[in-house]
Amino acid sequence: MSYSRAVQELIDQLGRLPGIGPKSAQRVAFHLLKVPAEDANRLARAISDAKEKVSYCPRCFNLSEQGGECGVCRDPKRESRSVCVVEDAQDVVAVERTGEFGGRYHVLQGAFSPIDGVGVDQLRIKELLARVAEEDIEEVIVATNPNLEGEATAMLIHRYLKSAGVRVTRIASGLPVGGDLEYADELTLGRAFEGRRSLEEA
Repeated sequence: MSYSRAVQELIDQLGRLPGIGPKSAQRVAFHLLKVPAEDANRLARAISDAKEKVSYCPRCFNLSEQGGECGVCRDPKRESRSVCVVEDAQDVVAVERTGEFGGRYHVLQGAFSPIDGVGVDQLRIKELLARVAEEDIEEVIVATNPNLEGEATAMLIHRYLKSAGVRVTRIASGLPVGGDLEYADELTLGRAFEGRRSLEEA
């Protein structure tokens, strides 16, 4: 049995979301068709509003809803000499939950993976180098995911910053190899921050 064009289009679009397979896309589509129109429209408006109002911070590339710098970059209480480098904006939330870090962030918007077409030019590494050169940064904490791409990204950052006169550390392996920061609990991620080490010792 084939679905109508509108239903199939809804399933296809839902199936493009990360972590949503064909069966899940079908379930979500039929759920949306069953709920009152007001609920479905509320979801559509939330997506539309987010796309319209949320942009990237021009300084650290975290999400920002103000059209300018994000809340962390605007906060004068944050430690400006320490910058935590993460892959994605959701990793900022994960680190913030630990309460262990009071500095600023730099979001790479991905991880180094040439096989997937993600090279240095696709990441925000040039902008990180510019920040280190222009701002009074003493330590760059690399908090990329503990998988092959994350480790390659950490080594790349260390190589670029080696002659910049800044201390480069990597969060400790309290995180499982192959895992994502997004899914780590606060205690595990907090211990990883406490046990960070210099990349010179790697």
